[in-house]
Amino acid sequence: MAGFALEKQAEKVIILNVKKLSSVADYLIVCSAQSDRQVQAIANAIIDGIGKEGERLFGAEGMEEGRWALLDFNDVVAHVFLDPARVFYDLEGLWAEAPLVEVKDRVKAAVGRRQKKSRE
Repeated sequence: MAGFALEKQAEKVIILNVKKLSSVADYLIVCSAQSDRQVQAIANAIIDGIGKEGERLFGAEGMEEGRWALLDFNDVVAHVFLDPARVFYDLEGLWAEAPLVEVKDRVKAAVGRRQKKSRE
């Protein structure tokens, strides 16, 4: 899921492992976008990519306005924020006890490989 966000130039992508802290989801993916259109593009890329992998979207909120999008895939919930909204909601602070994984460096290589294959 983080890879689909990175393909649309998402920034500050992290995964919070909330499995032991919440009954709502196992993981939260949080990322930032530079514009309302980019929030929508990232959210749509995640929905399309996960859909092609056979996963079901259970619900989505906030995509119309483009300041923040919440995508509920049951065990994983993705949040795409404009920076001011990300600071306001402060999910990293709210879930401070959750182990945090910054994924940009780990996924960047995989995204590059996937893009290279699609061009071949």
